[in-house]
Amino acid sequence: MTDVDVNLLGVGTALPGPPITNADLTARFGLPGAWQDWIDEFVGTKSRHFSVDLATGERLYTLVDLGELAGRRALEAAATDPAQVDLVVMSTSTPDQLMPATVNMVADRLGIDGVPTYQLQAGCTGAVQTLDLAARLLSTGRYRTALVLGGDSSAKHFDISASLLTMPPEVQVNGMLFGDGVGAAVLSAHPAHGAAVLRHVVTRLEGLGRAPGQVVEWFGWGDRASELPPVSEDFKAVERAVPTMTCEAFEELLAVLGWARTDIDFVLPPQLSGKMTARILEQLAVPYAQDVSCVTDIGNTGNALAFFQLQELLKLLAPGDRAVGVSIEASKWVKAGYAIEIPAL
Repeated sequence: MTDVDVNLLGVGTALPGPPITNADLTARFGLPGAWQDWIDEFVGTKSRHFSVDLATGERLYTLVDLGELAGRRALEAAATDPAQVDLVVMSTSTPDQLMPATVNMVADRLGIDGVPTYQLQAGCTGAVQTLDLAARLLSTGRYRTALVLGGDSSAKHFDISASLLTMPPEVQVNGMLFGDGVGAAVLSAHPAHGAAVLRHVVTRLEGLGRAPGQVVEWFGWGDRASELPPVSEDFKAVERAVPTMTCEAFEELLAVLGWARTDIDFVLPPQLSGKMTARILEQLAVPYAQDVSCVTDIGNTGNALAFFQLQELLKLLAPGDRAVGVSIEASKWVKAGYAIEIPAL
């Protein structure tokens, strides 16, 4: 990627409230018992976390709340003081406000000031885009330590008083797939013996002439009475496109790095749902790699998910190990991937 090693020093994550199981979800919305079985069987996600109280609709956590917590945990894991951070990048599709930017509010909470901050409006590939942007900036030599974050609070887009039975399928599916959370990581251009090294990152828009697979609306005073659903997803289109795009991104990373499939120790697949992850892993066919997945237990947390995977990966990586992660965004079809290794001793 560059002549400068970009080291992944530490990762932190934050989830709001207790897990919401499929039983909790179906009971809250008065759905027939068969729905729980359907979610278990065809979606494969067992639980997720919401920033709102499912019983009352009260908002319990903001994205800034979760960002502060994830950021503090990442800095602690990296043994890095906030004063050492000289670059902050955050990605989200659901900022607390359009302005001020959520990244600046998180930085303020963490006591970070006087540094460049960037906020990327992105979907599921946003976490990889933060890695890409931060790594490129670190490679210039102008910056030494970056805090990158990604997160979403999707629950605020759902009307928990509404009946899922009356909603069209493209709206129903979002309540089953998505959860809230924020992840963060500390990257450094300082030499760090034994640290995981970010070897390559790729992000690419491939949506020319293709209809969006997911749409998230944002309403203001002028259109807040719009009849458009706040979130909708063409799940069939996602099912068709994501496995193929994943394989393409995976192959591209291996080709750039000169790695063979048998060189890969860990694979971090896209995390749309438990069932989709299983399908993707089957198509990737990486014979000796252990997959690192978390979507079954926390749901699709959008911009945060890659950080949850990376947090688990760092517990497993040993010197000489190599890992490849892929993320796919369906909103306008973006594919992204990254490669990490700990150099052999």
